[in-house]
Amino acid sequence: MARQAPCLMVQGTGSGVGKSLLTAALCRLFARAGYRVTPFKAQNMALNAAVADGGEIGRAQAAQAEAAGVEPTVEMNPILLKPESDHRSQVIVRGRPLTSADWGAYREMQGALLGIVAESLERLRRTFELVLIEGAGSPAEINLRAHDIVNMRVARLADARVLLVGDIDRGGVFAALVGTLALLDPADRARVAGLIVNKLRGDGSILTPGLDELAARTGVPVLGVVPWIDERLVPAEDSLDLEALALGDGSTDAIEIAVVRLPRIANFDDFEPLAAEPGVRVRFATTPAALRAADLVVLPGSKSTMADLVWLQETGLAAAVVAAASAGRPVLGVCGGFQMLGEGLRDPQRVESERAAAVGLGLLPVTTTFSREKTTVRVRARVAASGLLRGAAGSELAAYEIHAGRSEVTRWAPRPFTIVERCGAAVDDPEGAMNARGNVVGTYLHGLFADGALRRSLLCLLAELRGRPADARWGAPDADRYERLADIVGGALDMPAIAKLAGLPFPRA
Repeated sequence: MARQAPCLMVQGTGSGVGKSLLTAALCRLFARAGYRVTPFKAQNMALNAAVADGGEIGRAQAAQAEAAGVEPTVEMNPILLKPESDHRSQVIVRGRPLTSADWGAYREMQGALLGIVAESLERLRRTFELVLIEGAGSPAEINLRAHDIVNMRVARLADARVLLVGDIDRGGVFAALVGTLALLDPADRARVAGLIVNKLRGDGSILTPGLDELAARTGVPVLGVVPWIDERLVPAEDSLDLEALALGDGSTDAIEIAVVRLPRIANFDDFEPLAAEPGVRVRFATTPAALRAADLVVLPGSKSTMADLVWLQETGLAAAVVAAASAGRPVLGVCGGFQMLGEGLRDPQRVESERAAAVGLGLLPVTTTFSREKTTVRVRARVAASGLLRGAAGSELAAYEIHAGRSEVTRWAPRPFTIVERCGAAVDDPEGAMNARGNVVGTYLHGLFADGALRRSLLCLLAELRGRPADARWGAPDADRYERLADIVGGALDMPAIAKLAGLPFPRA
């Protein structure tokens, strides 16, 4: 039997404590130390997704793979749940939609899904030298223990030691760590080999007495205190990140980008690179008034386009978007937002909702028909010479598509992009649509603003329309954010002790 790589697992006292960020940091730290390392998360619930070898995985696992310096694969996140309502989620297995299920139906599927999780984990262990596993939520959700396929059951499958992370910024970190350990079964508790305190603001010496007592009470060593990180060094994963993303620049003359906060907003990490630019503020809008001062109005992606379109119309936001476009102000629709900007949406198979059809905002000559077949593909695209992005005309960029509908341009319209490569094969396909004035643009392409030239071209146009000068720093290439993340986290953790838990020297001998 081929040797299987060791595994190390990061679990948390709850959601939002920093598991994804710390796993990404560990991926880069171990890769930098000479190991071929992969991330793994058995089950993820998120509306921010990425494309990996032709399928969907959680955005966090794609980012962790990038931090590790390896190509993402569907094995890194074999089960992805994309919420469609408060009670149902689309179940994506190894990158492909399987079904839509409520909790009861999903619970019945979990026995079979655990087998898929085990197979994916085994494949990664045969391919890599170290598997860094991320848990979900908390392992101490005692009401869910019998149905766990992402926390301690995976730790047992992998025979992994566990690092338990607590968030000091939200308060009660000592109680959260001690309480989590107390609620674990004894065998699972024994797997927890180190504690990490995350998001410390201020002087760490003030924690010393508490850390000493924590280790004495639990018998588990504290392997690091990670400081609060102001910079956004990993992409946003879910709606818990929306508030932080929306901060941006607080200056009075900042370029204002208003992203409509749809109830089922998806892939909103598209706009993180814009929020990180100096003199730019990205806000998530829920009222018509919030769109009035915006230099750019954005309709983002949605997991449930038909339902979110109804919400848009009921709140008055649909009329506000149409008014902005009619006044000549820039409007951008991405994926589901692109579909909403069209004239109509059809759902003959009831993929999106119980409605067979809906009227769109009528800003683009596009009709969308939903089908069960989903497009998940990486592409390269060339920017057209007109519209909001004309400043980057002729440049090429990498992007990806994740959508269930197909949109037909019903009469001639300018196209903002031409797809020049799809799945590694050369093509020449027009993509998206613009109105005749060029101020309304719709596209299926995600990840556009990671491209510096495109980002700068858009911001320069918005500045020109505002009557303010452009900022010379816009669109500048970023330093490797994963290197920065690894420097901060590596300086806070006892990495030799952490590596020893996986039976590895650090750095590699």
